[in-house]
This record gives sequence, C-alpha cells and structure tokens, in this order.
Amino acid sequence: MAIQPAKEYDRESAVQYARKWAFDRNPEWGDFETMGGDCTNFTSQVLYAGGASFNIDSDYGWYYKNLDNRAPAWSGVEALHEFLISNKTGNGPMAVPIALKDVEKGDIVQLRFQGNDRFSHSLVVTDLGRPVGSNNLFTVGITTHSLDSRSRPLGTYSFAEMRPLHITGVR
Repeated sequence: MAIQPAKEYDRESAVQYARKWAFDRNPEWGDFETMGGDCTNFTSQVLYAGGASFNIDSDYGWYYKNLDNRAPAWSGVEALHEFLISNKTGNGPMAVPIALKDVEKGDIVQLRFQGNDRFSHSLVVTDLGRPVGSNNLFTVGITTHSLDSRSRPLGTYSFAEMRPLHITGVR
C-alpha cells in the first residue's frame, strides 16, 4: 500500500471546533470526565475537526468508535504524545516538539503538574496575543475540557513542566 502524502492541518476548523465545544460535550463523542478527565478526548476531537483521519492500527492507532472501542492515543495524554511524535507515515495527525514561542493556533500543549512524574493534561492553543517581555505564558490562550476553559491564558496554570507540540500535518 502506498503512503499517502500528508495534507495541511486545518487550524481554523480545529480552533472553531474547540471554541464551540469548550463548555459543552459533542454528543457524537463519549465524555471521559468521570474516567480520569476529558481533556485528551477533547484534544483528539479538535485534531479530527482539523482534518485528521482515524488510524485504525489496533496496537498503535489513533481512533474512536465508542467508549469501549478506541485507541489509547485518543484519550490518554502520554499515548497521544507518543502517537503524534512517532506518526511519520500513517493516517492521523503528526507533530514535532517545539518551543512555546513557536506555537500556532491549533497546536497542542501538554502539562505535567507538581508531584506527578507523568504529563496529565492536554490543551489546545486557540489564541495568541502580543508577547510581553520574554514570557509569553500569558499571551497563549488555551481551550480544554476538564476544568473547561476557552481562551484561558496558559500562565494561569500552575505546572511543573510543559511540552508544546506543533501539528505538522494530517492524513
């Protein structure tokens, strides 16, 4: 089977979706709030709205059929990160680690909180303001589920570490 070329990620559609569903749940998708949080499920929905196709690889994919039939990368923070940075030739979204100063709307930021050894929160960049000095934590607006927020300044979170991910394309 020939590898399909990547296409451009539709950042505007992704951001519009994130803003629309920031404080509500799309009934087409399950709600993971009572199962550890809905942030990465929401982030995956945003990536899908931006043009990513499902990757139905049972061991390493990125897909959602229902609450009981989905890839770990659809709703798990660490699994999504691994899928995004490792997906070079398959369907689904692709990403590379970047510095916060280089994020664009539609990119992803994942957070690790104090006292945790793993990243546990996924956020979608939906707003970019003018940098203030050298710290743009307060100019990056994020939208997420689990502590539902729309255009919340990243700097209002208390976290130990972050990893911004630039979505480079989708298949």
